[in-house]
Amino acid sequence: MARYDRREEVIKPEFDERVIDIARVAKVVKGGRHFTFRTVVVVGDNKGRVGVGIGKSKVVPDAIRKGTEKARRMMRNVPLSKATIPHEVIGKCAGAVVLLKPASPGTGVIAAGGVRAVLEATGVHDILTKSMGSANVLNVVSATMDALDQLKDPKVLAAVRGKDARHVMPFWERKAND
Repeated sequence: MARYDRREEVIKPEFDERVIDIARVAKVVKGGRHFTFRTVVVVGDNKGRVGVGIGKSKVVPDAIRKGTEKARRMMRNVPLSKATIPHEVIGKCAGAVVLLKPASPGTGVIAAGGVRAVLEATGVHDILTKSMGSANVLNVVSATMDALDQLKDPKVLAAVRGKDARHVMPFWERKAND
C-alpha cells in the first residue's frame, strides 16, 4: 500500500508576484526625518493579465504586502499574439519612454529591470524593448504599463474594419497558416 507523502504536495501560486524596487524615503518634519519604505510590485498570471502596485509602510514586509494587494486590484488584460505583442508601441510616463516591438519566436525577452519584470509577469516570451529618457524605475514601469494599455487585438480591429484577420498577423504567423 502506498503512503501519502505531504512533501509531494506543492501549492502553486495563481499569480506571478515580483518586487521590482524597494526604496527608503524620508519625510522631513519639525522634529527631524521620518523614514518609510516604498515598494513597487508587479503581479501577473502569465496569460495576459498584469497589474502594478505601490506600497508604503514603516517596515518592508508591510510595504510589499500593500503593493501586492494594490497590484491585484489594478490588474488589466493585455492582448497577446501567441508569445509576443501584436504590434509596435511606445509608452510614456514623465521623462521615461519605453518602446516595445514584437519579435519572432525564439528571440526571448530583450529587456532589463522593471520592463522585463512587467513583460514576464504578463506572459510575453518574445519581445524587443528599448528604454529611453529617464531611468527612474517607477516611471519606466509606468511607461511600460502605458505601452501595454495601448495595445489593440488585431482580430478585433480587423473585424471592426471589415477586413480579413490574416492581413494583420505578423509575418511569421502568415507563413505558418499558408
